[in-house]
Amino acid sequence: MARAFLFVLDSFGIGGAADAERYGDTGSNTFGHIAGACAEGRADREGLRKGPLFVPNMLSLGLGHAAKTATGFCFDSGGKALLASAFHGAAQEISSGKDTPSGHWEIAALPVRFDWGYFPDTVPAFPAELTEAIIREGEVPGILGNCHAPGTETIERYGEEHVRTGKPICYTSVDSVLQIAAHEVHFGLERLYEFCKVVRRLVDPLNIGRVIARPFIGETAASFERTHNRRDYSVPPPEPTLLDRLTARGSRVIAIGKIGDIFAHRGISEVRKAAGNMAMFDKALGAMDDAGDGDLVFANFVDFDTEFGHRRDVAGYAAALEAFDRRLPEALARLKAGDLLILTADHGNDPTWHGTDHTRERIPVIGTGPGFGGDIGLRTTFADIGETVAEHLGLARGRHGTSFYKEIGGHA
Repeated sequence: MARAFLFVLDSFGIGGAADAERYGDTGSNTFGHIAGACAEGRADREGLRKGPLFVPNMLSLGLGHAAKTATGFCFDSGGKALLASAFHGAAQEISSGKDTPSGHWEIAALPVRFDWGYFPDTVPAFPAELTEAIIREGEVPGILGNCHAPGTETIERYGEEHVRTGKPICYTSVDSVLQIAAHEVHFGLERLYEFCKVVRRLVDPLNIGRVIARPFIGETAASFERTHNRRDYSVPPPEPTLLDRLTARGSRVIAIGKIGDIFAHRGISEVRKAAGNMAMFDKALGAMDDAGDGDLVFANFVDFDTEFGHRRDVAGYAAALEAFDRRLPEALARLKAGDLLILTADHGNDPTWHGTDHTRERIPVIGTGPGFGGDIGLRTTFADIGETVAEHLGLARGRHGTSFYKEIGGHA
């Protein structure tokens, strides 16, 4: 029996990207800078956490070794030994951009070799003809925002006017994205989703990667709060991914969190969502229990990115990593002969970095399974992860990436 479990800690980069300068991210290191802040007491927060970063279970899978491979950064493991069955390494992204679709598609063995479309950092950010079409075809009285902006600040700034006028809040970032914030009650959640579908169609000619629905609640700027009813409307992958290859042969792909949205629900057998990392972990554990021979459980833990990375909340990010690490033994206890578990990330989002956007970084590739173990070094593409899962699950080799399956003891 062969099963695979792929857990993405959204934005948990480990620095060292060879092309970081191109993105203005030279020196960024999500893991390294969080660990440094914790060690120096700069991530202490009353009632939340205190002291050095404590992630012993990820260290036992080789997180410290992965960080050293990526940048030479040495994390004090406190003498925590590696599991005999652990494997570890790092991977460099070859896709264009440092966004969610590019990272996840490349993990699923399909690098993004084309350039996404982007909106300029001007006011207004959107072309006049696009804005006019959004208003006309979306049947709204106008739009608010029309700029580059952090989501929570945008809602605070425009939320009350949105509630008063019915104009949705439309904004973007350095990513290939058009985000739309609207009130769940005053505007309507289903209306927001339908509006996003219209905008998705309108931005297709511009090659924009995602349109994201950002619902919120509350009655004043002081009480507005984004909900977990976010929904991403992504461009479909241009070629078959690992997920397509699996479902085409009859295997199940159980998507946890926003994985289904990222792949435009292609190659997905079932979607399971929940609010927050810990609830998402519960869903992932349930999917591990339900997975059968040849199946893949593909989970995204988005809070690291949305709640802490983008908000530049070092203490919150550290606490979230420690909470995830405390739950990890529950997943390890479910592993049986023939199982493969990989923990990785899709990009960085260094909470100590300037701005509020993703950072171009290498990612950890750590994991375990009965009979596995070893050092996989620095992989030249995230696609090696997907090809390793493919080989483990008995698929023929794909077009992109090189499996490290034999390096970790597969088919031994």
